[in-house]
Amino acid sequence: MTHSDPNIELLRLVTVGSVDDGKSTLIGRLLYDTKGAFEDQLQAVRKEEGEGADGIDLAQLTDGLAAEREQGITIDVAYRYFATPKRKFIMADCPGHEQYTRNMVTGSSTANTAVILIDARKGVLQQTRRHTHIISLLGLPHLVVAINKMDLVDYDEAIFLTIKEALTEFCARQGIHDLICIPVSALAGDMVVDRGNNMEWYKGQTVLETLEGIDVSGHIDACDFRFPVQLVSRPQTQELPDFRGFMGRIASGTVKVGDEIMQLPAGTKSRIKEIVAFDGNLDEAFAPQSVTLTLEDEIDISRGDTIVHADKAPQTAQEIDAIVCWMGEEPLSPRKKYFIKHTTNTVKAMVSEIKYRTDINELTQDESADELAMNEIGKVSLKLTSPLTFDRYADNRTTGSFIIIDSFTNNTVGAAMIC
Repeated sequence: MTHSDPNIELLRLVTVGSVDDGKSTLIGRLLYDTKGAFEDQLQAVRKEEGEGADGIDLAQLTDGLAAEREQGITIDVAYRYFATPKRKFIMADCPGHEQYTRNMVTGSSTANTAVILIDARKGVLQQTRRHTHIISLLGLPHLVVAINKMDLVDYDEAIFLTIKEALTEFCARQGIHDLICIPVSALAGDMVVDRGNNMEWYKGQTVLETLEGIDVSGHIDACDFRFPVQLVSRPQTQELPDFRGFMGRIASGTVKVGDEIMQLPAGTKSRIKEIVAFDGNLDEAFAPQSVTLTLEDEIDISRGDTIVHADKAPQTAQEIDAIVCWMGEEPLSPRKKYFIKHTTNTVKAMVSEIKYRTDINELTQDESADELAMNEIGKVSLKLTSPLTFDRYADNRTTGSFIIIDSFTNNTVGAAMIC
């Protein structure tokens, strides 16, 4: 099997951690040892002395902004692609600073797996707890913890076990149960791609072996069928004079010809007549395929409507509660009007109440909050001008999330998860 095999699964992962925990070095090590870095990239970060990985500034393979290189920190989300014979990877390297929380939320929003780095000398920090909390809010199913810089604590197993125990207890309180802790030295290369010779006491897999083995199948297929309509197709050609199809990308679940469906928010029912794809008709389609559906009946459907199975309908409402990560420079304020962009639907909305603001350092809830400033997270109630068809974020990450747009500037100012 080659790296270009189209059947290899894709894993989207995000790396987070505190400042100087070695995220960029870990990613540089993965890229270098899996030959995922181009020769011109390696030449640009090559040191004057040292052979092999020792002669490469691994961190600068990912820190692309000049300000990042000058300050030695990660500011924006850096996306990197690499592949092994077993799997393809898209990796988002997120900033560690508290003031870049919104960047971390953006980088984590499409990920299947999170990799958190912890400095073995420092243990579980406030920033570690903050990132773990955000990962739990975002519902990432897998969490890999790389306890880094083991070379600076003499590869001491007791230190590793102490940190593992502390984080396992904290993650359990956050609702994260799929937790894998790995001792590594990103700089020396131990337990990243190769096992190395310094931690024979650790019998688990390396970081790369763990990422290659994580199950990413079935997460969206297992959810109920959701099809947000992007476009109504009426070609009106001689070959297709009466064709009327509904185009879009299947957000979750599967659909078959003959299935009874319902259009929301109106609730009109029909059956699937055809599933039209780029290279011909299908008997069955599944997420995340893009298809055109035709129905046995002429019913009124337009962009922003959702097609679902008649017996497994989501919620439809004009008032919703959501956890919001605020990204705008102007604070989120009650009574102010915004646009909500949810799948293919955009509606006007107003914040009716801020239920609480989460203190991301202490993980406590301030119920007296009257606004959310940039990078703050809280729970809000929203009133919409027209009904929204949705699932809870815990049940469906696609139909349970939306972005908030400032109605005056058209800037995206918030990311939200429906409760």
